[in-house]
Amino acid sequence: MNRQILVVEDETPIREMITFVLEQNGFNSVEAKDYEQAFALIKEPYPDLILLDWMLPGGSGIKIAKQLKRNEHTRNIPVIMLTARSDENDKVAGFDAGIDDYVTKPFSPKELIARIKAVIRRVSPTSLEEMIEFQGLSLDPVAHRVGIHGKPLDLGPTEFRLLHFFMTHTERVYSREQLLDNVWGVNVYVEDRTVDVHIRRLRKAITGAGHENFIQTVRGSGYRFSCNVN
Repeated sequence: MNRQILVVEDETPIREMITFVLEQNGFNSVEAKDYEQAFALIKEPYPDLILLDWMLPGGSGIKIAKQLKRNEHTRNIPVIMLTARSDENDKVAGFDAGIDDYVTKPFSPKELIARIKAVIRRVSPTSLEEMIEFQGLSLDPVAHRVGIHGKPLDLGPTEFRLLHFFMTHTERVYSREQLLDNVWGVNVYVEDRTVDVHIRRLRKAITGAGHENFIQTVRGSGYRFSCNVN
């Protein structure tokens, strides 16, 4: 599943270059050209990372970063500031606003991708290729294996993708529509209730030592993966 990155940049050539580089490196990208459009796009499902220009029509990137960090739903979205400002005081102001990294223009595509991957590794220890484990329930995305306390489980491809998404996005509630977009894909048209069918299959497959309770139904909202089952 590709990470989604919001690119907030008012200069069209730079924005188009960045989105091209992102897509060439396996990321999905969404574009915003000004302050107002950026906020309109910061909604569920939230981007995995934001590339944020300092100077924008309608407001500054610093102001956006501060507002993101004040909101409980967006404060954990990593932000990389893109700017021509290289003064130490400007960098300090950026970090004080809550950004995670600072890339000075002009920058090379290789440097940008390296910075993005470094920030994602830092803020999300369960990267797309790392073994994930919660209280004996383990998933290896590279070998495509799932097990409970070392005993292998047989999961279908959809249940595997669903479990992988849950285990890399814990403690957040996702609606059926969001799960369809993130697990099945935005261009796949299936009914919302299809999610319920695969949730039941997944729960049945991981039953053992209470692991089926990790996938919690949140009435009226959707589903959440949590090890806190009390």
